[in-house]
Amino acid sequence: MGKFRHLYHKMMHDKKVIAIIPARFASTRFPGKPLVDLGGKPMIQRTYERVMAVHGWHRVVIATDDFQIKNTAEAFGAEVIMTRADHVSGTDRCAEVLSKLGDAIDYVVNIQGDEPFIEPAQLKELAVGFKTNAPILTLIKHIMDVDTLFSVNTPKVVINQKGEALYFSRQTIPHLRGIAEQDWLSNHRFFKHIGLYAYRADVLIELSHLKPSPLELAESLEQLRWLENGYTIQTIETQFETMGIDTPDDLEKIKKMGLL
Repeated sequence: MGKFRHLYHKMMHDKKVIAIIPARFASTRFPGKPLVDLGGKPMIQRTYERVMAVHGWHRVVIATDDFQIKNTAEAFGAEVIMTRADHVSGTDRCAEVLSKLGDAIDYVVNIQGDEPFIEPAQLKELAVGFKTNAPILTLIKHIMDVDTLFSVNTPKVVINQKGEALYFSRQTIPHLRGIAEQDWLSNHRFFKHIGLYAYRADVLIELSHLKPSPLELAESLEQLRWLENGYTIQTIETQFETMGIDTPDDLEKIKKMGLL
């Protein structure tokens, strides 16, 4: 643990890194999600506080196109940068913020505003990957249960021997031929993808200029656009679970678990 902590501090000292939290009001499945009350604080504030628990950021910015979110975030002390309303992804919103900052940045970390339970340790795990100078970094986690393995709501990923992503899918990959599905977990190590990204600053600008790709449109996973265009996505295995809130039902489940 001491070696990990030293490596993390070295990376954050050597690299100029900004954290951007994209937050939009007009969510299809959960309108106004960033402002929903979580135990007396809006969701966006809880996410922001988790990010701020990590030391060494050059800046932490909330990126939004909504003035309600802007006013709320500024009230609890966050830096806010307004962005266009037509962005289709958090990545594009991050790229606009980067273009507005004018700072010489090495890496941009994208933390979605609906991750109020993100572990600060996961952000540190991601930061250690900066030493590779990889164009894109993201987290993966070993799948331990059958429900997650076969859920189409949980993107899966296969990697090469260097830990680079080969493909992401909502389906279970790889398919284990000739083995009963109930035995898959005991015969192969499967990984789910955790949608936390770090981009090298020069690469982020390039990504924002790419057009939607066939595989991305098929799976509804934006990271496939990057793979189709030849970008390397370096994965880092995390030991921590995440619990994002995508729908009102997710919020009710979290309340029933006593996490708020």
